[in-house]
Amino acid sequence: MNWFKDIFPLKSILRDKPDDEAMEAFSSEQTRILMECTECTAPIAENTDSLSYGQIQHLVPLRQLDIQAISGLAHKTLTYAEQSVIFIYEQSADYVYYLLSGIITILPNAEKSYQIAAGSTRAHLPINSGQHFGATVVASTEVKILVVDVDLTQLWTAKSKSEISFVELMDLTLPETLDNQPFLHSFSKAYRENKLNISPLPNIALRLKEALTHDVGAQDVIDIIQSDPGIANTLIRLANSPLYAPSMKITSCQDVVTCLGLSTSANLVTCISLKQLFVCHDRQLMAAMQNLWRRSLYVSSLSFVLAEEVSSINSDEALLAGLISDIGLIPLLRFADQYPDEQPEIEQLESAVPFVRAPVGTLMLNSLGFSDNLMSIPHHSEDWHYESGGRLSLIDIVILAKLHSYFGFQKTHHLPFINTIPAYAKLKNAKLTPDFSLNVLRQANQRIKAAITILA
Repeated sequence: MNWFKDIFPLKSILRDKPDDEAMEAFSSEQTRILMECTECTAPIAENTDSLSYGQIQHLVPLRQLDIQAISGLAHKTLTYAEQSVIFIYEQSADYVYYLLSGIITILPNAEKSYQIAAGSTRAHLPINSGQHFGATVVASTEVKILVVDVDLTQLWTAKSKSEISFVELMDLTLPETLDNQPFLHSFSKAYRENKLNISPLPNIALRLKEALTHDVGAQDVIDIIQSDPGIANTLIRLANSPLYAPSMKITSCQDVVTCLGLSTSANLVTCISLKQLFVCHDRQLMAAMQNLWRRSLYVSSLSFVLAEEVSSINSDEALLAGLISDIGLIPLLRFADQYPDEQPEIEQLESAVPFVRAPVGTLMLNSLGFSDNLMSIPHHSEDWHYESGGRLSLIDIVILAKLHSYFGFQKTHHLPFINTIPAYAKLKNAKLTPDFSLNVLRQANQRIKAAITILA
């Protein structure tokens, strides 16, 4: 996906259309019958011989763990006959499953079914992860399945957490092909030497943050917000939007604070004021920065709606968390803006995105004084197989929103189906539409578009 070139699609919620790796497999009636199965089929063969690292090094996230870490994980290879039910939706998962040969059918609900073939890109990803299965899976041919102890997920999560235990030790490692490019090498060096230009939060956000730490009253907060007419006007428009759908028209900052509360009002002001950080002087880089802002708004709005639906997560905190999930790309674009003679092509910047997002984003949030639970967002927002714990968390909400935000773009075969990730398994009654997008987000289409239109 082209991070800095694609035009953000405001006209509709994005869709994850079936591709060559996800062909429709069964009729609706066949799918319904299979979804009613309550028992798995026993495998026709079982092999407990250890697999070499070379045989599994293409599998995610096994390939990102060292040999010693995975050597102690119990695993075996199971062979299933055609039409066998391998595992069942919502049942507890004791293993992480991978497809080694054959074709499987994924049944996320009673309406549709999709196939994945061994050797395809998605076959490199787990068929499931998390504490419960997110779909029923059936063997469309005779298949071989590698099952690895569920501790694999815990190992990966521990590794991911350890990488952000100390922000100052979090390294930015570029592949050799990128590090050999002068601009990216200079950017990486500036990061390690703490010489990146990280602008502070806009003054109004800083004043509100300081005020709330001193337990000020509502009028003090209102006075601070009104000191910036532009932000105050945007705040009132947002509070009146379908995102909040107030019972009566809000006409002033006092109405906003009265209806939404101090904390929510402050969070919204921070969200609105963050736009001031997304600025470059160069025309092409400014276009890229604006596109980044719009994409961040989309993830932010999706996060808000999901959090509101599950009710256990603060929706306004989710709005802010989604907005900062890619904040680490701001210094990358600004660095390019500062060195016009070395300025790289947009394609070069895009190639560095996966490596820059987490370390630079975490460092930037630390410099801006964000809370610990928000500082981890850039690091985990695209860590699809991260297991945050038994209950749905703020990180899970952003992961789900982020994955959903990519649906509909070309060349997303490397992404997992949303029902195969740990975050999805924690959603209650989370029905999937035929194209694997979340119903709740599709139903909130107008609310999301309205919020983006106001903030963009």
